[in-house]
Amino acid sequence: MKRRFFFPRPAIVVLAGILLVSFLFSACKKNLDTGTQTPVAGLMAFNLAPDKEAVGIALSGNNFSNSALAYTSYTGNYRGVYVGNREVESYDFSSGTTLATASQLFEPNSYYSVFIAGANGKYKNIVVKDNVDSLSSTTGEAFVRYVNAIPDSTSQPLVTISSNGTNVFSNNAPFATVSDFKGITPGNVSVKVNDESAINSNRTIALEAGKIYTILLVGIPGPTDSTKAVQIKYIQNGSITQ
Repeated sequence: MKRRFFFPRPAIVVLAGILLVSFLFSACKKNLDTGTQTPVAGLMAFNLAPDKEAVGIALSGNNFSNSALAYTSYTGNYRGVYVGNREVESYDFSSGTTLATASQLFEPNSYYSVFIAGANGKYKNIVVKDNVDSLSSTTGEAFVRYVNAIPDSTSQPLVTISSNGTNVFSNNAPFATVSDFKGITPGNVSVKVNDESAINSNRTIALEAGKIYTILLVGIPGPTDSTKAVQIKYIQNGSITQ
């Protein structure tokens, strides 16, 4: 059954991955037995734990997805979940061992993200409310935020995100920091993360007007397998239409 979420204009058109594939889901899930409408929220999940190649997610004991999330992968879109206080559990998909738990109040017609982060037996479910439905495209900007999922409990690397030489972000961000979304001039955007020691990565990405992005700062600091080294990735949460 297709689910649709409707919001006042401007509406958020949620995308599957980086492709322009719209995915709308219902603000209420119809119970066919009673004819009542059950409110739902939207949740997007990410596996950012570099030493976990297959992670599962459960909400209050029920699987959120029947397939595992590989490292740096995510659900591709917001998926409908029942509202209320829910326990968010991440677990090793192959063994079923719990990695971390968190409690979150899911509100009707709202969007959320859960980032599974950490390494070496210490993991964290970072759950945040995504205020994507409050963003406006009237300025012609793109919108961007970042999450620092680099598992280093002592470092507070400087995260800089700039467009045309103007810094939109320039903050020291400890592990598990998730910024708010901010407007930025579309086009080539410079992203840097540096702690003057083991963390030093930069990348230029191209952002489009009216679209919403999350920048993922991931990997293990210091010398390591190149596939697990500190790197900068990004995904598109959605776009704004008038």
